[in-house]
Amino acid sequence: MPATPPPRPAALITGGAIRLGRSIALALAEQGYDIALHYHSSTGPAEETAAQIRAFGVACRTLRCDLARSADLDGLIADAVAAFPALRVLVNSASGYVQANIGDSRPEDFDQLFAVNLRAPYFLSAAFAARVAQGEIINIIDNKIGFNQFKYAAYLLTKKALADFTRMAALEFAPRIRVNGVAPGVIDPMASRSAEYIQWRIRGIPVQRKGENRHITAALLHLLQNDFVNGQVLAVDGGENIAHTGRNAGDYDPAKV
Repeated sequence: MPATPPPRPAALITGGAIRLGRSIALALAEQGYDIALHYHSSTGPAEETAAQIRAFGVACRTLRCDLARSADLDGLIADAVAAFPALRVLVNSASGYVQANIGDSRPEDFDQLFAVNLRAPYFLSAAFAARVAQGEIINIIDNKIGFNQFKYAAYLLTKKALADFTRMAALEFAPRIRVNGVAPGVIDPMASRSAEYIQWRIRGIPVQRKGENRHITAALLHLLQNDFVNGQVLAVDGGENIAHTGRNAGDYDPAKV
């Protein structure tokens, strides 16, 4: 009898319905991964993305979860493993964002940001490591961790902590599970950002252009494919993190450009 082919590997992507998470999900599907696609409120986009994923000839299951509810996090991993026993990859891509300095930060925003951006990846990673014999975790961070831009105080603290968590988890979960991070720069700006603002940001990037989602997915695939990389945070930002200028929306004044 012919040997039964091994099952396709599967990946769980949080925040996979829209923007960068969607690009990651599609890139992994193109590489032959079945996809557990997490979403919270983007029901329509999640189904649209799932249909695009299935067009690659792989399976996709959409999984709804409020990542701010810590009681639901273990269940999300359990559901992903039930749907895809060959789960091998967790991408912590979902993220909240609030622009506020320390003095203007609201406690409810602080709590929400830490719940989604740090607590969720922390406990999802723990649950993943408890259920998966061998695999990889990729945390989507932010190149701003190289700066101390207090106008994003709570948000930036979550990303700095997530970078440290990446290195800590890489030690604890090795050798079964490798843990790495990708820190994007100017890749997929919010729709509210003006063209003038984008050009202003580009002038602070050594390669003098913004990035694309494909640059992030290429970095992520590299981390998955190179099995001797562990505990690293790869900045994908055209060198902005080493330029030490740290341009940001909080400092942008169109009248001074």
